[in-house]
Amino acid sequence: MPSPSPSPLPPPDRSRLAALSEHFRFGLSQAHLDEFGPAVAGTLEHSEAVEELYRRSAPEPKQRSWSYPGDDNPWGAWHVTTSVRESEQGPLAGRTVAIKDNVAVSGVPMMNGSRTVEGFVPARDATAVTRLLGAGATIAGKSVCEDLCFSGGSFTSQPGPVRNPWDGSRNAGGSSSGSAALVASGEVDLALGGDQGGSVRMPSAFCGIVGHKPTHGLVPYTGAFPIERTIDHLGPMTRTVDDAARMLAILAGVDGADPRQPTEISGVDYVSALGESASGMRVGVVSQGFGTPVSDPGVDRAVRNGVEVLRSAGLSADDVSIPWHTDVMHVWNVIATEGAAYQMLDGNAFGMNVEDFYDPELIAHYGRGRLERGAELSKTVKLVGLSGRYTFEEGGGRYYAMARHLAREARAAYDAALTRFDVLVMPTVPYPARTLPAADVPLGEYLDTALSMVGNTAPFNTTGHPACSVPTEQVGGLPAGMMIVGRHFEDATVLRVARAFEQAVGGFPAPPAGQG
Repeated sequence: MPSPSPSPLPPPDRSRLAALSEHFRFGLSQAHLDEFGPAVAGTLEHSEAVEELYRRSAPEPKQRSWSYPGDDNPWGAWHVTTSVRESEQGPLAGRTVAIKDNVAVSGVPMMNGSRTVEGFVPARDATAVTRLLGAGATIAGKSVCEDLCFSGGSFTSQPGPVRNPWDGSRNAGGSSSGSAALVASGEVDLALGGDQGGSVRMPSAFCGIVGHKPTHGLVPYTGAFPIERTIDHLGPMTRTVDDAARMLAILAGVDGADPRQPTEISGVDYVSALGESASGMRVGVVSQGFGTPVSDPGVDRAVRNGVEVLRSAGLSADDVSIPWHTDVMHVWNVIATEGAAYQMLDGNAFGMNVEDFYDPELIAHYGRGRLERGAELSKTVKLVGLSGRYTFEEGGGRYYAMARHLAREARAAYDAALTRFDVLVMPTVPYPARTLPAADVPLGEYLDTALSMVGNTAPFNTTGHPACSVPTEQVGGLPAGMMIVGRHFEDATVLRVARAFEQAVGGFPAPPAGQG
C-alpha cells in the first residue's frame, strides 16, 4: 500500500527567514526579508514535486517476521531475532548470520544502538544483506551495537550493554559488540560488523574470534548507517579464518551505488588463496604498536609470541619503525570528530554533495529523533558533536581538509614499509576486556573505557589498508588479538597469514560453557 500523499511544505515566516539569514550572516533587513519571502516560497514547489515523484517508486518494507529476544538473550547481544532465508543453495547454505544493527534488513527493525533511531523499519536490504541471502545464508537477527556505533566499550548501546561470553562482567568491545558476542558464544555461525575506528577488530579481539576489516571500498557500505564516508567499512566476524574468507568472497565487489568503491575491483578467490603456503612471507612487527601508555605487557608478550609462531610456520619477521603510526591518530581523531559531526550529526548520517545511496526514510526518521531525543545520546556521541562542531566553526573546515592531506602521507608511510614486508603485525587492542562500568561513572573513566583501545586499529581506517584480528594466547584467562595488516586490495595475503597462524596454533578456543 503506497504511503499517503505528503503535506504541502509551509513557506517560512518572517522570523524563520530572519533565523536563516543570521545562520548565513546575510545581513538582510526586515524589508529585504519581506522581499525574499515570496521568492523563497516559490522555490518550494520543486521540493514538493520531488517528494511526489519519489513516492511513485519508493519501496515498502518486506513482510518478514521478527521478535524481540526477551529473557533469552544472555549476553544482551540480540536487538531482534528473525529467520530470513531466500535460497537453500550457495556457499553459505545452512549457515546462520547476525547482522549488525546499523545495517538495513528490509522489514526488520533497526535501532543502531540509539534511541534516536528507535522505531525505524528499513524498506530496502543493504547490499551486503542481499549478497549474504543470495549465497544461502539465514539471517538469524540483528545484533546490538554501540550508540550510533561510536564506542569501543560495549556499554553505550541502548537498551543495555553487551557482555563478554568469556566473562559476563566484562565488556565485549565495540561497536560491533553483539556480533562478536554471538559468534564467540556459538549462537550464530557468522556475523557482519562495521568498522570506522576498529569496530570489527576490537570486539573480535576482546571476544576471541576472527574479525577482518577489508580494504576501504572492497565491500559496499550501501544500506548501512554511515558515520564518515572516508572511514566507513563493513566486514566479516567469524570463528575461523576460512569462514572469514568465505564471507569476504560473497561480500566483496562493486555494487555501483557506493562512492567509497573504485569503479572496478578485480575478482579474487579468497578461499582458494588460503590453500597457498605462507612460508617465506615477510612480517614487519611495528614497534610503535607495542608499549603504548595503555598497553598491558601481557598482551604485548602474547603478540610477540604469536610472531614466533609465524616464524615457526616458515615466515620471516623483523621489527620495523613507522613513526606515522603514532601521528596518524591525530589525523583519525579530526576526521572522526569533525567529519562525523558534519555528516553523522548535522548531515543526519548521509550528508550531501556525493553521488551516493541515500535513504530518505532513515534520514527523516533519524533527523527527527536526533532533535527530539538528543539528550539520550551517549557521551561519546556528544563529545563528537561538541568537539567536531566547534573546530568546524572555528576553522571553517580547514582542520578536516588538512587531515585529509595528512591521511595520504600516513598511507604512504605504511605503503613504504609494505614494500619491504608482505604484512605488518601488532596487537589489535592494547589490553584484555575490562569490567563494564557503572551507569554513573565519571566522564573521564567513561571515555577511557569507550575509546582508549583504538590506537592500533583506527590508523587503518584512516589509510584504508586491510587488517585482520586473530586470537593469540590468552592474557589472564581472557582473549587477546594479533592484527595483521596488508597492502590495499591484498586482503587474500592478510588472510593467508592469518590462516597460517591459525593452523600453527591448532585453531582458536571457544569460551567455557557456563560463563556469565
